[in-house]
Formats: sequence, structure tokens, C-alpha cells
Amino acid sequence: MTSYNREKLINYFKANLCMLPTGYTATETNRMTLAFFCLGALTLLGELENNITEQNRLDWIDWVYAQQLHPTENDDANDAVCGFRGSSWSGRSFDPHATTCSHVSYDSGHVANTYTALINLLLLGDDLSRVNRKAITNTLRHLQQQDGSIAPTVGSLERDVRFIYCACAISYILNDWSGIDRERALDYIIQLQSYEYAFAQCPKQEAHGGSTFCGTAALSIMGNLDEGILNKDQLVQWCLFRQIGGFQGRPNKLQDVCYGFWIGASLAMLDSFHLVNSDALKEFLLQSESHVGGFAKDPESFPDVLHSYMGVAILSLMNEPNVQPIHAALNMPLSAYKHLKENTIFWKQ
Repeated sequence: MTSYNREKLINYFKANLCMLPTGYTATETNRMTLAFFCLGALTLLGELENNITEQNRLDWIDWVYAQQLHPTENDDANDAVCGFRGSSWSGRSFDPHATTCSHVSYDSGHVANTYTALINLLLLGDDLSRVNRKAITNTLRHLQQQDGSIAPTVGSLERDVRFIYCACAISYILNDWSGIDRERALDYIIQLQSYEYAFAQCPKQEAHGGSTFCGTAALSIMGNLDEGILNKDQLVQWCLFRQIGGFQGRPNKLQDVCYGFWIGASLAMLDSFHLVNSDALKEFLLQSESHVGGFAKDPESFPDVLHSYMGVAILSLMNEPNVQPIHAALNMPLSAYKHLKENTIFWKQ
């Protein structure tokens, strides 16, 4: 097999966009991100408009905005819980005897779902006019810690490079960096580079493919790639050494489809993707394609929307015919990036 089954792949994303299988119930709080995988993949394949009606598009936009949390009446715009939820069930408490649902204090936005919500709106052709930019940037200000790291939600003890990346992408999309102390964020990202010169999730931890993407992309989005990378040649070497056929996330681990994008996109940002053995990468990707459509993490696993999206993103990095180019740092189709710059309220001002 030399090419993916395009028709089955499109049908796979279309089906999951309409109704996710029962197995995704546990991931309901991240439905926003699951939607991004389907909308993003269909856009990269150039098939979103052919597989979603105008009413569906408007309904999806309304659903995304329905997950946006604004400052409450009792707080000013510095409310620390603003942004987008992952779904309508995230952080809510329900009294079965009440006529209306009651929100509790842990009903808050999440930086990862805020990031994917904004991209979803761009994919759907929205102009971001209903996005509360001030509330979101003020929330980011509350979530950034003294060491420069960023928490995903108010009160969370998680601190790692994933959320710095999301915060940087959000700030770029909103064309407003007032919510982040960029100098402190830069200092923190520099500390994430291990003795191998790749990026770990937290300082003094093991370098990892996903963290390397987040660190490299955050630096790229901030415009600090040259300043923040301690040793570009060593970082490129670490990335290239992760290729078996597909890519592994760390030394002595198995290859996995998703790292073909995480590490491949990192190499693209470092102007080094041409050094990848694209034939071997594509062979592993096609071996991981399911007969029902979609990509699994490896040939022995079942397909899922995350790895299926990553598979399409890899095809984009490899300039596969009939697959749109991708903006590697923002992880969005280039068409959505152009829409951001040309048609959204925050970039037209």
C-alpha cells in the first residue's frame, strides 16, 4: 500500500464529528478538543465544507460559544475562571430536584480547551467577535506562577510546558500578550531543556517528544526560537534519533503515530524536516491505518481521533497531495491561520 484510503478516512472523521463512540464517555470533559481533531482533520483534507451543512456550522459555532465562561456579577474582569470549558458537563453540579442547574466554583475554563475552542471557531469561519478577550487574558495572568509556569485551571497543581504552549497560542490568536509575563515564561522554558538539549515537561525531568514540541512551538510563537534554544544542532539530532520508522517519544520506547507530528513539527520549526526519512515514516503511518478508516497509534491498536488527526497532520508535513499545509507551531491548518489574520476582529483592528 502506497497511499491512505482517503474516502474511509473522511468518513471516519465525519462519523465521529456527528457522534462519538461509547468509549469516549470518559473524555467528555475534553469534547472541545475531540471536536478539534475532527474539524481540523477534515479541514486539512479539504473536506470540511463538503461534510458539514451551513446550519451544522452555525450550530457548532453556537455550541463552542456556549462553553465560554465570562466574569460573574460578583467579580470584575480579573475573574480567574474565564475561558472555554471542554464541554457543557465540565465542572457542573446538578440537583435532580432543582428546575435549573447550579454552577459551582470549580466550573471554570481550561487553557487547553480554550486553545482548541479558538481554533475550532477559526476552522468554522467565525470572526471571534463573541470571544471575551479581556477576560481570557486576565485569567491567563492569574494562572501564571512566579516561576513562569502556567496552571491549566484556577487552583490546579499541574504545572508543565503543555499549558505554557496553550497560553502562548491563545495570546497569539487573540493578538494580545498582556496575560503572560513573556520573560518569565521564556526563562522557564529554557530550564526545561535536558542534558540532551530536548525539552522535558518540567525542569530536571526526562526529555520527551510531546514536551519538545510544546517548548519549541511556544518559543516559535513568542518569537524567541533562536534565543531560547540552547543548542539547535543537538536538539535536531535528538529529534532525528527518535525515528525508528515512525517516531518514538523517548529513547528505548516504541514508535507511535502521534510522535510523527510532535517531533516532525518540531523539526519543521527548526527547518530540518527534510532530514526525516519520509518514506519510512509514511510506511509506518500506513501500517497503522485501520480498515474501517482512521489511524491507530501503531499497527496493533484500534484507531482513535487523536492519532487519526496526527496521521493527517503528518501527511500535511510531508506535503501529501490533496492535503492542505499546516502551521506547525500553532498546530492548525494554514487556511485557518490565514482566516485568523484576514477576517477576525482582533487582527483587523
